[in-house]
Amino acid sequence: MAKRWRITPCDELALRELVRGLGVSAVTGQILSRRCQGSLEVAREFLSRKLVSLHDPERLPGVPAAADRIVAALKAGRRITVYGDYDVDGVTSVSLLWHCLKLAGGQVDYYIPSRMEEGYGLNCEALRQLHAEEPTRLVVTVDCGITSVEEARVARELGLELIITDHHQPDVSLPEADVLVHPRLPGAYPFGELCGVGVAFKLAWAICARLGDGRKASPAMREFLLSALGLTAIGTVADCVPLVDENRVIVHYGLQSLHDRASPGMKELLKIANLHQREALQAEDVGFAIAPRINAAGRLGQARLAVELLTTDQPQRAADLAKYLDELNRNRQTVERRMLKQAKELVAESAAWSSDQALVLAHEDWHPGVIGIVAGRVAEHFQRPAILFALSAGKEYAQGSGRTFGGYNLHGGVTICREHLASFGGHHAAIGLKIEPSRIDEFRRDFIRVVSTQTDNIPFEDDLSIDAEVRLGDLSVKSVTELEQLGPFGMGNRRPILSASRVELAGSPKKIGEGERHLSLTLKQYGSTIRAVAFGKAEWAEELAAAGPHFSVCFQPVINRFNGRVSAEVQLLDWQPSAVVEEPATVTA
Repeated sequence: MAKRWRITPCDELALRELVRGLGVSAVTGQILSRRCQGSLEVAREFLSRKLVSLHDPERLPGVPAAADRIVAALKAGRRITVYGDYDVDGVTSVSLLWHCLKLAGGQVDYYIPSRMEEGYGLNCEALRQLHAEEPTRLVVTVDCGITSVEEARVARELGLELIITDHHQPDVSLPEADVLVHPRLPGAYPFGELCGVGVAFKLAWAICARLGDGRKASPAMREFLLSALGLTAIGTVADCVPLVDENRVIVHYGLQSLHDRASPGMKELLKIANLHQREALQAEDVGFAIAPRINAAGRLGQARLAVELLTTDQPQRAADLAKYLDELNRNRQTVERRMLKQAKELVAESAAWSSDQALVLAHEDWHPGVIGIVAGRVAEHFQRPAILFALSAGKEYAQGSGRTFGGYNLHGGVTICREHLASFGGHHAAIGLKIEPSRIDEFRRDFIRVVSTQTDNIPFEDDLSIDAEVRLGDLSVKSVTELEQLGPFGMGNRRPILSASRVELAGSPKKIGEGERHLSLTLKQYGSTIRAVAFGKAEWAEELAAAGPHFSVCFQPVINRFNGRVSAEVQLLDWQPSAVVEEPATVTA
């Protein structure tokens, strides 16, 4: 499907005020104008990214009561078990809270269910086991539990004290735990988009304050909180929550913490990802290099090793674990490529599926730990919401995972079809499911009908919303560095997308990378040249060569730091022989 390019004009008066008031370029001003509603005051706050702008944890629903109970358990010498999820958000949440309680002198351990054997979240058998081992222990969930109504009932019947901290979409009925901590429960908390480790960080902050003078943490615990911002940043980026409000501040300072306050495990992880010599880390480094290695452990059934990596103080053990997680990640990539190929083949074999508004696919050869990643790839490739199920011989249920596309509320659509499911949970962009294999066809039919109805039968369009049209010659290190101040970039605060017209090739494009999947080329416009990279678009080489003397490009500008050299380059997103841009607005950098 051809992408449609759009440039939304901004208010010229507001743009001039921002450029004058902030001393920024017209391109930066135009982007700020949209992201800050044209307000100079909001734009100043946006650029400042002050740590003091983080919201008071005492305002987060459930935090005061949870912190009181945890501190009481610490003082009483009771065992505390941190019960988490096996993805990056869950692993960083467990590591953060475990480290906090350990520093406080607590008797603390953690429990992460097996992805293949137990599945996501709290389960009754695990709670019974924990109670049998030590009935007086306190269980604190992180990144899970808000839909665990039956499990909370079992904990209450056992007499097991249970605190649930989560960020996922609550169901109609809430679990009857001793305390619920959730940013979207009724209360005065001003920001509902924290991820699981963001909630865990706020709880740790409140615990540290209580262990200090009641308002401020001790110097040692304050240093811990600053270092914990690194773990919080990793989970925040990996879980794809919007990088706005305090999430953006957390990631900004967390990236600095990963660089300046790295633990032995994090140092080894950065080294094996070839990030240890970077002067500064970007959110993209987390998303493409750090998070996948942590995630691979949980996806292939060994999440505890990822927690150990993030909590060990032994350099050699950290080096061994980082190497092993890197190997797991390579294995995961191989499995992922095979599964994506199989998913494409399934769609190609069914003419009806290629025109459906959503995809629901199932295969007996799919790994349940990798289907979430592949669902995202399928949704991106076919430009529609996608749900994938892993069929396992002898298993009562097929395990599924879904990813959205085009802003569709995936959780809302699945909720309407819940009668077919054994269980499900997640949020608008991602979801996990369990279903009896015999009911997959019924679920597919109803889910596609729901998606079609909710989108008024209009195909999802892969629009490219462009921030500004520029001249390639204006993309200097200085101007692109200025644009970097709008970061960290991610969901809800994307890296700026720019376009340029009447561009030509300066030399033949080169296919690069493993399997020659990527494209390296040099673009020329009005005598200026700049290097461009198109990831996963090696097939463009022949198309661009045959496009004619001039074409238009859409891209994201980046700073490339390699072997001590710093240069501006662009990451190509799309190109057109003759760009179709709605409401063009041209500014210079």
